[in-house]
Amino acid sequence: MQTHFSAAQLADPDTSESNRILRSCVHCGMCTATCPTFLLLGDELDSPRGRIYLIKEMLEGGQPATEQVVRHVDRCLSCLSCMTTCPSGVHYMHLVDHARAYIEKTYTRPWPERALRRMLSMLLPYPGRFRLALRGAGLARAFGGLVPGGSMTAQRLRAMLRLAPGSVPAASPVERPGVHPAEGPRRGRVALLTGCAQQVLAPSINEATIRLLTRMGIEVVVTAEQGCCGSLDHHMGHHDPAMRLARANIRAWSREIAGEGLDAIVVNTSGCGTTVKDYGFMFREEPEHEAAAKVSALAADISEVLQRFGYAPSRPAPGLTVAYHAACSLQHGQKITEAPKALLKTAGFTVKEPAEGHICCGSAGTYNLMQPEIAEQLKARKRANIDRTGATLIAAGNIGCLTQLGDGAMPAVHTVELLDWMAGGPEPSVLGRARAAA
Repeated sequence: MQTHFSAAQLADPDTSESNRILRSCVHCGMCTATCPTFLLLGDELDSPRGRIYLIKEMLEGGQPATEQVVRHVDRCLSCLSCMTTCPSGVHYMHLVDHARAYIEKTYTRPWPERALRRMLSMLLPYPGRFRLALRGAGLARAFGGLVPGGSMTAQRLRAMLRLAPGSVPAASPVERPGVHPAEGPRRGRVALLTGCAQQVLAPSINEATIRLLTRMGIEVVVTAEQGCCGSLDHHMGHHDPAMRLARANIRAWSREIAGEGLDAIVVNTSGCGTTVKDYGFMFREEPEHEAAAKVSALAADISEVLQRFGYAPSRPAPGLTVAYHAACSLQHGQKITEAPKALLKTAGFTVKEPAEGHICCGSAGTYNLMQPEIAEQLKARKRANIDRTGATLIAAGNIGCLTQLGDGAMPAVHTVELLDWMAGGPEPSVLGRARAAA
């Protein structure tokens, strides 16, 4: 693709990188075949190729973003399926991230949308605030259907109340700063990203992770001062808040690296893992670039760490069939496709893969709140494909997907909870509740 940026424009590192990405696109259109929004809407501008043209014109022109550009970029899930499909190696993730930040700098959104985005930014990355907000939303959940109107604001409010859980688990003590010692001889030492939304919605995931790793002889460190990885702000184009959150994590983990050292920084939410693995790029022009690159190099999904240290079950096979849902951030963002399935099979589960496994479930961070109509269509499509597998339960490695898919008849469980159960941990509570309901 030809570009026509000025020398002054190319002096900006973000624009220079976007120029490189744009010039790698050969207009082939293969990305359209695997883009969820193009699949649903059939509009070229709601495909990666169409968005690339819009972003190119916006950045080259150096003018404020238009409503048309914002509408089509906002509809992008950042599922990154296009990057898996692209034969030319177009790094769409970095391009659309730059576009989102540019939009936030140059475009004034309607005030209800500005207020909602600011509220999400102030609540979701902070577990204490988010827990309180969910308790309030849980009380109001029954009245969600009474929110009037068909406006986007009304749709978003209804989606927020619909997604709020009926009850909020208590905070888990394992997420407090501290060291969880290995059982037996220490085979490794890792830090765990305890995250933000996940530790509020499903603290059992971090509990299972720590139990399983320590049982395998791995010491687990929960560092002080770590927090949200920054991805929620990053994908809304809130550059400075995202960098502030990421910088705190880099500082916290760098102290551990310089101290007793770390074999890995374990991430059990794949959306967060994709971002942490990108810290090296995000901080390439910052004073912390070397520390950020070290953190990115150490970051690993829980499935990678379990394979590295030789996961083995201690219980007999459970006789359950699992529909494995491949989170976009894991399969497309981190290119991890086989490890979770292999681990589940090792644990004794029969693993089924639903059709269209490469297509997003519609969760995508805050997407199911900000684009609820499209998110619901993708959810229904994903659910139908999962139901056709005949599985007993859904396994996935991302809290957003579990929240999106877990409110139906088939329970949705984090992969690590199933692996922990088969290696001596407790049965995931959602399985017991599903049996009781049946």
